[in-house]
Amino acid sequence: MANRIKVMIVDDSAVVRQVNRETLEREADIEVIGAASDPLYALDKMKAQWPDVLVIDIEMPRMDGLTFLKKIMSEHPTPTIVCSSLAEKGASATMDALAAGALAIITKPKLGVKQFLQDAGNDLVSAVRAAARANMGHLTRGAGRALAPPPKLTADAVLAAQAASTRAMAETTDRVVAIGTSTGGTQALEAVLTKLPNVGSGIVIVQHMPEKFTAMFADRLNNLCKLEVREAQNGDRIMPGRALIAPGGRHMMLRRSGAQYYVEVADGPLVNRHKPSVDVLFRSVAQIAGRNALGVIMTGMGDDGARGMKEMHDAGALTIAEDESTCIVFGMPKEAIRMGGVDRVVPLDAIPAEIISYG
Repeated sequence: MANRIKVMIVDDSAVVRQVNRETLEREADIEVIGAASDPLYALDKMKAQWPDVLVIDIEMPRMDGLTFLKKIMSEHPTPTIVCSSLAEKGASATMDALAAGALAIITKPKLGVKQFLQDAGNDLVSAVRAAARANMGHLTRGAGRALAPPPKLTADAVLAAQAASTRAMAETTDRVVAIGTSTGGTQALEAVLTKLPNVGSGIVIVQHMPEKFTAMFADRLNNLCKLEVREAQNGDRIMPGRALIAPGGRHMMLRRSGAQYYVEVADGPLVNRHKPSVDVLFRSVAQIAGRNALGVIMTGMGDDGARGMKEMHDAGALTIAEDESTCIVFGMPKEAIRMGGVDRVVPLDAIPAEIISYG
């Protein structure tokens, strides 16, 4: 098959290399051009043929994966997926990998790795395909367990739709900014949030990210930003100068008490194969805030958030999509535009000004 996605696997575990190679080579559109036990060996192989996508571990001999990733991104930016056992331990290193340019994370356990990787094969295949479409030229310096993808549920599975006549009450002085993003979103969110002052509308964010990583991600952004950034907890109030990030493995919805907004964090089924889901957040914002909200959809694979953004638009919210010219993956914004739910399309560097102006 012409134009197959060329993949290099770099992991010191022979079992991981074998299982990941077998998983990827079952796909007609993917070719594993090599597997290496450490980054230095991989670099030698890559001189002969450069891969379209790298799948790497973090803990490796001779050169750790983070150093390898930074070297690759500085010399020859290449879409990279981190397949690491650091979800439980050393998560900060994995967050550093996302900040350095890794596009996705697949967590693996310390024990039972072979069975886990076999069960999570669909995750790896989907991540490789998404990474191959990434626009690395705009990089500024993340599932299911079955081989068949899970059913693709809509936001109806978590939050029922409402008729327009029963939606949000009249405009108040409190406003909400709702942001949804996925692949490439860790870099995009950093680019946006670090430009915002510690005043303005409260912000709620869904970034597709595995459980255990969102708290670390929020802490990292909190250290970089003027506004307060933290992982959302059930009942947290939305306040000026505060950004709440939905926790991995939980949905986040907007709620209202009197004139004040707060978030509900709850379990539920995967929506658009994600938890948290942008569609769930956006639908709740449409219902609870209506025209008191600004919706922003940025880089990401798939269509999560597109329907919710249309609902926000129809409820009177201002809606913005990131322009293709700056998206690492122009999937979610493209679908939101196609569905007619977007008022403005702007490049990434213009989004902070839009948020400030709205607030």
